[in-house]
This record gives sequence, structure tokens and C-alpha cells, in this order.
Amino acid sequence: MKNFQLTLCTALLAGLLGSTGAHAQGTHLRIAAAGNDLGTLDPHRATATPDIGVVSMIFNGLVRITPGKANPEAVEPDLATSWTSSDDKLSWTFTLRDDVQCHGGGKLTADDVVYSLKRAATKDKSSFFAEYAAFQAVEAVDPKTVKITLSKPVPGLLGLLVPYHGGNIVCKAAAEQAGDGFARKPAGTGPFEFVDYQPQQFVKLKANEAYFRGSPQIKEITYRYILSDASRDLAYQSGEIDLSYGRQDDNWIKRMRQLPNSKVGVFGPGELYNVHLNMTQKPLDDVRVRQAIAHAVQRPALAKYKGQEIAREADSVVPQGYLGHESVGLADYSPDKAKKLLAEAGYPDGVTINAIQTTLPSMMNTMQAVQAQLKASGITLNLAPVDHPTFHSQIRQDLSQVVLYAAARFPVADTYLTQFYESDAIVGKPSAVTNFSHCGVADAEIKAARTETDADKQKALWAEAQRKIVDQVCSVPVFEMLQAWAWKESLDFGYPVEGSLSLIPPVTEKTRFVN
Repeated sequence: MKNFQLTLCTALLAGLLGSTGAHAQGTHLRIAAAGNDLGTLDPHRATATPDIGVVSMIFNGLVRITPGKANPEAVEPDLATSWTSSDDKLSWTFTLRDDVQCHGGGKLTADDVVYSLKRAATKDKSSFFAEYAAFQAVEAVDPKTVKITLSKPVPGLLGLLVPYHGGNIVCKAAAEQAGDGFARKPAGTGPFEFVDYQPQQFVKLKANEAYFRGSPQIKEITYRYILSDASRDLAYQSGEIDLSYGRQDDNWIKRMRQLPNSKVGVFGPGELYNVHLNMTQKPLDDVRVRQAIAHAVQRPALAKYKGQEIAREADSVVPQGYLGHESVGLADYSPDKAKKLLAEAGYPDGVTINAIQTTLPSMMNTMQAVQAQLKASGITLNLAPVDHPTFHSQIRQDLSQVVLYAAARFPVADTYLTQFYESDAIVGKPSAVTNFSHCGVADAEIKAARTETDADKQKALWAEAQRKIVDQVCSVPVFEMLQAWAWKESLDFGYPVEGSLSLIPPVTEKTRFVN
């Protein structure tokens, strides 16, 4: 009886995992993401890494970075065929393709683009609305032309128009009809269309046969949620998964590379792991306590623990490789200095701080390592574990005194500084983004850099902003994690995988299985 039950369960599992005719024909792509469930597929709300991966297959932007790259200099047309700007960079005009169909029917027009960008700039609809504050007007000049008027120059404007965060273009009719349900039934113009979602299991997509770049060679995608690293590895090695999110450590990379018929990609942009400290709450309102925490964190050891091939030690509050990044020199590791600073601040017996912490393994084990390091300097870090969607919800309600946040953004310093360190972005404010530390010490430099037309002066302002933020210890940068994925040797993405803003290898109309 036990053997019969085991056989039956195995058969049922095989059916669930998608042993379909499409897969047998080499047109069904099975992906495993690291997460226990979907957060949202509304592209203007999606911030979690697993969500961004699905969104990247459904939506387009006015422009895009060439698939397989993450360099902001690799911008090319997407929904727009061309664009021009005024000499003062305050007026931008985009000419649209006329062969783009929305999922579910209907031609994409300038009205959809206007609707999308206004939606991206609306707090009730977008988590990225603050990035579009300078968008004074977005107008449809005619069905194929969109004009954007800015109140001030925006560094890296095209970065706000790639299919990433607020730059994703949604189809107006579908979004209005779905209302709040758009988060579970999205409609864009990308190479793949939403089909189904099963909570804590998977999202299913199908090929958009009317895609303007041509019918995708992959006809069906099953995007599964598998939180456990071991379970993802088992599913991949047993042939149930074709493309799997990796465990971010060197041993995993080495082991997966040794598997037959398997490839491993390690690529950027790096996600900067930052421990944000709420400067308005005791004992963190004392800069000496924040300095003590900075001296108590041993960055080289943490980067080595995560893996030399996958992690690199942070050297600023802006990730390396971003335009405007400046290595400003972070606090050295010294428990003695940490204890001395705590004593000077009136805490000779140490301090206790609290953090809401996601159970996502890569972030939980990082925070546990930080927790152990802090303990050696008399700093007790209490962790309250929650699932990843709850984590994102609660930290945005300003409920956590300490926040470990890992993020990659469009690689221009302004984007990172604006979202994490400008006072307008402080969580709890109407204009909130992800400023969990309540930092505002570099507002003047951040704002001045946005309107500075001289490139060298602009970089100098960004550098000074980074120095001020580090001096006041608004956060403690730890390390930058690159992305690691394993895939079957027969899977060809159609592009070299050098980088990806969506943090997943590019799954496009060119992706296919080869012999």
C-alpha cells in the first residue's frame, strides 16, 4: 500500500510540475524562484525580487536596456521607435510603434503610455511615484506621439522609462477594468501573457502570439515559488525545473557547475545589502550608537561568508558600478571602538535594538550573521521573522527599528540616493519610498545634483552626499550580492547574460530550447 501511495503521489506531482506536451516539444519553460508566494504582479507596485522577475516578461517600456545587459549606456528603443529632447532637457518627445497589441486585444496608443506614466507618478497606484515628481505633464500629442514636460532636469531620465518599476507600460483598459485585481491579473504588451496564479505555488504565462518582435519560441512558462534552497536544487537536478534561482554562495556555484548539461550565470547589477537604522528612535537617535554598530559589523568576513565569487564588500551607500558611485571609506571593524562609543553614549552595558526580518533564506542568514557580530560588541539585535510579503508591508509602515534591505536600482547614483536617503522618501510620509532610516543629511547635495548640467560637478555633489550619509551612519552598507542562476545547457536566452535589471536572465521572444 505504501509503495502504491508513493507511486500515486509521484504521478500527481509530475502532473502539477507541468509534464505537458509543450514541455515534451521543448516549448514549456519551467522556472523556480526563491519565495513562498507572489507579492504582486502590478508592475508599479512590484518590489520583491521574485515579483520583478515575472513582471519583466509581461511588460515593455518606452525604451529598454538591451536584454542581457544592465549598463545604462545600453538603452535602445522598445515601445518607442525614437525620441528627441529640448536643449534644456525639460521637454522630451517619443514616437511610438504602431504595431503593438495589448494582451487581450486592442492596439497600444499614446493614451496607454500617458495613463501608465501618470499612474506611476500616483502614490495610491505606485510604489515609485516619488521618482516621477518632476513630471510636470505627460501628453498624447497624437496616437503615436507622447510628450513629457519636466519641471526640472532628471539625471538618467531614460532610466525611468525602461520596463523596470514605474517605467512599465500597462494597458489602460485592462488596468481600469481590473481595478485592485490588476495585481493578480496583469495585462501588458510583453512577449508573455498572464494565464493563471495559484497561491504559494506558481504563476503561469503563455506566449503573446501577437508580440511586435515576433511570436515567442517558448509557448508556456510555469514560474514556481520554492522558498527552500534545497528543494529548488532537488527540483532542478531531477529535471523538474529548467531555470532556477541560485543559492548565493560559492559552494552552490561550484556544485551546480559540475552537474552534467548545466550552466551557471553570475551577473549584476549587484544588490547592495544595507542595514538601515531609524535615526529617530532611541538608542539609534544618538550618532555614537550608530557609529558603534558600524564598527561592530565586519564587512570582509560577511562578504567572504556569502562567497568571493558572488559577493563583494561594500564601500559606499551607493553600489559599485553606478554612475556617480564614490568609494568614501566605511568604518573599520573594531569591537573595542564600538564598546567605547556605547559607553560614551551612556550605554556601558550595551544596547538592544529590534528588527522585523523576512524569512527569505538569503536575507535571514545575512541578518543572523550580523546579529552574531553585533553581539560581540555588546549590541543585542532581536529579530521578528515574517514572510517576505509581510516584511515589505510592515517595513513600509515604519514598524521596524532596523531594516536589512537588499536592492538593485537603475544604475545612476541619483536613483539610489533619492529612494533611500532623501527626506521626501522617508517611510510614513505622503511621498514615502524606502528611506527607512529617516535620513535627510544630504538633501541639499541630492537636489542640487539633479539640476546640475556639468557632469563633473554633478558627480562631485553625489560624492559629497555619500560622504555625509556615511558620516552620520544613516545605514551600514555590508556587501553587494550578484545574481546567480542555474539553467539547462539546452536553454538559449538569445542574448549573452552579462547583467539584468530584472535580476533574472532575459526571457524574451528569442528564448528557446536547442538540441
